[in-house]
Amino acid sequence: MAKIVIIDDESSILELMSKLCRSVGHTVFPCLTGAEGLAAVKAQSPELVIVDLRIGDVSGLDIVKTCAVEAPNAAVIMVTGHGSVETAVEAMRLGAFDYLTKPFDLGDLIKTVNHALARNKDGSVDVASAPTSPLLRSSNSSKLIGHSEAVQKIFERVRRVADSDSPILIEGEFGTGKHMVARAAHEASQRAAAPFKELQCSALPEDVLEAELFSTTGTGIFNRVNGGTVHLAEVHLLPPRIQAQLNTLLDEVQNRRGSSSVPSFRLVTSTTIPLEEAASAGKFREDLYYKISVVPVRIPPLRERREDIRPLVEHFLKDHAERSNGEQKAIDAYALEFLEKYAWPGNISELRNAVERACALCEGNRIKPSDLPSKVSQQVEVPSPEKGGGKVQLPIGSTLDDFIRTQERLFIQETLKYNNGSREKTASMLDVSIATLYRKMGLNVERKTTT
Repeated sequence: MAKIVIIDDESSILELMSKLCRSVGHTVFPCLTGAEGLAAVKAQSPELVIVDLRIGDVSGLDIVKTCAVEAPNAAVIMVTGHGSVETAVEAMRLGAFDYLTKPFDLGDLIKTVNHALARNKDGSVDVASAPTSPLLRSSNSSKLIGHSEAVQKIFERVRRVADSDSPILIEGEFGTGKHMVARAAHEASQRAAAPFKELQCSALPEDVLEAELFSTTGTGIFNRVNGGTVHLAEVHLLPPRIQAQLNTLLDEVQNRRGSSSVPSFRLVTSTTIPLEEAASAGKFREDLYYKISVVPVRIPPLRERREDIRPLVEHFLKDHAERSNGEQKAIDAYALEFLEKYAWPGNISELRNAVERACALCEGNRIKPSDLPSKVSQQVEVPSPEKGGGKVQLPIGSTLDDFIRTQERLFIQETLKYNNGSREKTASMLDVSIATLYRKMGLNVERKTTT
């Protein structure tokens, strides 16, 4: 087992990474600051350093440079957000072994650690010597959830092709779960012990994207998976020059399979547009389309498989409880009915956000319609009863008490404005006591001030 220095100024992430690495037998030196981490690198001569790109007192890139001098035998893994992938690629040029993007999968962390520790002096990895861990399959991030016939067909297709090397093309709208299908194909395959790497094709400038895909120094993403899976998301946004290079690489893989000079990997691509139409229209390289679409998978939008909404909601509620270390919240039958009727243009991602919001806003342990976003709980527009016409919106799905309380507060706020903030005048105009006014405003009488 190895000595690992982990540097991250987010205590919760630092604790999670430290606990995970200790659970598989490594000795871990957690550090909350860059200065503390540099001191640990010099004192411990670790085999591995895991460092966040953005630390308050020191740049993660500076730590990579220092490790090259102070601990030349240590592998370095950079941890970064999706918006900083370009800088992470720069860290690779400076000598980092690999990078992970937040939020990362726990299994991916352990796989990357294992492969970093199994690397040879020339930078290659002896896959056979990379240890395995029971934690590799523990994450639920790759779960495909749903009862619909469409999802069951996806389950079956993924199961049938998991152990082949045929490229998979996943098509679906934003937020439909293309990442989950790509990961599920990897986790179900014989490549599961090797890394799963994902790259957003729209996230990098063309020159950086080229380096990340086709680096001649062996640090490109296809080399780093070491027999694993590469998922290229938004593949339709690849520049023409990069498409040509990918097409050439796939030809080499096909013609020289088994050669040590050609990386071993399973390619999964995904797109939000019908790629065959784009290829026919000359907007995507046609020969590349045929190479990457050997196994096509289409994920229908959530509005076409509403029977999957209930199990997804149950999964998100359970996941929220686990992450917050709290009791799992229940959901009111009427609230669930609203969720099942809404069209979900943002698909599963929008549903997850709505459930997360409801968990944060609800009082007690039961989610009500009033806890849902207004667009979900169906604001109904009706003619105004006042003279002059117009329209008013009624939040159908809210309880009568919630509606009355909201309207009362709005009326009090407008009356206060009319009286230039005078609470005494407002109470008199509304024909209520000052104590009642304060209570309805959610204030204490003791906080009363003269006006």
